Amino acid sequence: MNWVTGILVYVVIWWLIFFMALPFGVKPVENPEVGNEPSAPANPMLGRKALITSAVSAVLWGVAYFIITNKIITIGELPY
Repeated sequence: MNWVTGILVYVVIWWLIFFMALPFGVKPVENPEVGNEPSAPANPMLGRKALITSAVSAVLWGVAYFIITNKIITIGELPY
């Protein structure tokens, strides 16, 4: 895996984990102002979720890197 592929794999993993983490811990505003969506989260904690996503993605990227570089699974060996 070259460095460009490594970065692309990390970005794809990061976005997948981030979108999965978005709904955790959000609660809607109890009394929304006029014009605001009632289901909008009061405190979405995006910074915290981005940090947690980065850590989880780094671990998963490490596993993917190990699998790819040690040729545990290769594209050419997968059955069609």
